[in-house]
Amino acid sequence: MSSETSSSSSSSPASPASPASPGYASPLLALPGAVAAEAPDAGVAAHYGDLFREQRALEHGDGFVDLSHREVVTVTGEDRLSWLHLLLTQHVSTLPPGRATEALILSAKGHIEHALYLVDDGSTTWLHTEPGRADALTGYLESMKFFYRVEVAVRTADYAVVFLPAGSIADPGPDAVVRETAHGRDVFLPRERLTDFAAGHGPAAGVLAHEALRVAGHRPRLGRETDHRTIPHELGWIGGAVHLDKGCYRGQETVARVQNLGKPPRRLVFLHLDGSEVKLPEHGDPVRLAADGPEGRALGFVTTAARHHELGPIALALVKRNVPPDAELLAGPTVAAQETVVAP
Repeated sequence: MSSETSSSSSSSPASPASPASPGYASPLLALPGAVAAEAPDAGVAAHYGDLFREQRALEHGDGFVDLSHREVVTVTGEDRLSWLHLLLTQHVSTLPPGRATEALILSAKGHIEHALYLVDDGSTTWLHTEPGRADALTGYLESMKFFYRVEVAVRTADYAVVFLPAGSIADPGPDAVVRETAHGRDVFLPRERLTDFAAGHGPAAGVLAHEALRVAGHRPRLGRETDHRTIPHELGWIGGAVHLDKGCYRGQETVARVQNLGKPPRRLVFLHLDGSEVKLPEHGDPVRLAADGPEGRALGFVTTAARHHELGPIALALVKRNVPPDAELLAGPTVAAQETVVAP
């Protein structure tokens, strides 16, 4: 399903005290103009009535995005960083307090299973991940504890994630944990403060605005740009989430082999979509060569489509490595010009 279609209302909400449940509804859905998103972002607002205004506000450093449906996990204990270093694709054994990073957990064959967004505060490593992924993630982490002095906990019921854009001067408060990147700040906020935070840090922007800026920035997301066989090189996650000067993690052999051969089977592309189409392509729609027409062989699939306030309709897609970088494509039924994200 495309980001565009996420704007229809969700089903009746369950208690906001159970954010990991399928029926979670953020209390911020009570804000004026809020329209609920659908999966994978069910539980928070798709938008608050004006998608482009919300995007422009974020680009100017104003407002915030409610990401309280995302899962929060913490790791404590004196061995936490050295232990995580053995499991993750990122170099974290000497991660300084306050420095943000991201990391992946791979399968034995090198396929992406989890994407984690981390910061350590000096005593606890905080991370957030996709909705519904905490149980599988913590199950794997618990299975790998052995003799290490670490404790893993799901903190989604206690902490909500809120995004503040780059340039924001908002103060999230002393009881929040902040993960700051070039794109903005992910704030781990005590969940009981979510409503008061929104009242003092508006205007609110929905996840459609957040996703549009993510797509425009060519940033992949687990479950959108990935499928069961995606490897890090295909998405350009090398460097950002995968450190090449470390080993000793599951799937590292695949990373090293592809790095040395330089031939991932697929590659991420950015698409400028034909603006005359009213409907955006949906997640999973086939990508074909435009010259072959709508009955041509599928060479990939649309991962995320969005409407951007300046670029118009845009998308990310995962296509076969040998698709010519200058070829005009069909994203579903929509003509698209491609821009290279991962070079062939």
